[in-house]
Amino acid sequence: MQLDLTDVTKVYQSGTTAVSEVSMRVGPGVLGLLGPNGAGKSSLMRIIATVTRPSSGRVMWDDVDTVAHPDELRRVLGYLPQDFGLYPHLTAPEMLSYLAAVKGLSGRSARHRIDELLALVNLTEARKRPLGKYSGGMRQRVGIAQALLNDPRVLIFDEPTAGLDPEERMRIRDLLGDLAVDRVVILSTHIVSDVEAVAEDIAILARGRLCRRGTPEALLRDVRGQVWDVLVDSGDLPAFRERHLVSRAVRTPDGTRVRVLSTDRPAVDATPVEPDLEDAYLWAVRREGQPASAGAPGGAG
Repeated sequence: MQLDLTDVTKVYQSGTTAVSEVSMRVGPGVLGLLGPNGAGKSSLMRIIATVTRPSSGRVMWDDVDTVAHPDELRRVLGYLPQDFGLYPHLTAPEMLSYLAAVKGLSGRSARHRIDELLALVNLTEARKRPLGKYSGGMRQRVGIAQALLNDPRVLIFDEPTAGLDPEERMRIRDLLGDLAVDRVVILSTHIVSDVEAVAEDIAILARGRLCRRGTPEALLRDVRGQVWDVLVDSGDLPAFRERHLVSRAVRTPDGTRVRVLSTDRPAVDATPVEPDLEDAYLWAVRREGQPASAGAPGGAG
């Protein structure tokens, strides 16, 4: 049970290259796909989900070409796109029944499956409320439920926790971790903590290219010995940012405590600190020349 991507590339009619020669093999468990906005994550997710055809390259599901034979993967696929929409006047069971019919499930099996899924995503008590009265996290959980209707072997979630409060994000992360026990799960996000919580395999995308892949431990080794803590006068902070790669800054009564990525000691009083995954992510992205908070160009996803 595995997906194989070979030199997958997507060039839109505008001339924008959203995905460039991405190759990787994905097996059971959670693959966390990290990247800034505009890195090409959504475009790559749509290609894997057979929604968009690649301009070149190949996606194989258990040795079947998904471009030539998309139904082989679609039968075992659950997909939550970033722009998943709901009908606000329907209840969750009504919405899921409609989507189950679209997916070809029979009425009897669909009703039983929907009851199971509403319990799984903790929405049983809210089943009679219209979706328009659901919170953002509840709507996302309906999206996860619809992705699970056909008991898929492959799950693709594109930014499932964007805009949610910390409690809802934690609930959805726990659910995704549970689902990955015997499935291929690809979680695409720009939120490092979401990936850190559930993924033992992380791929970092920048400018449409796969710039780094490995376990969290391997990514941390990349920047060990290159992360520093410096106290900077708050008035000097803009100039300091111009000279150094700053991963975060916290204001204190004595100045601004700055975390810096640098191969050399950035200041005389800088002290080395242990790296975290945000440091490793920022280091990998900046090596590709893309700001970690870059805005998304049109169509690049």
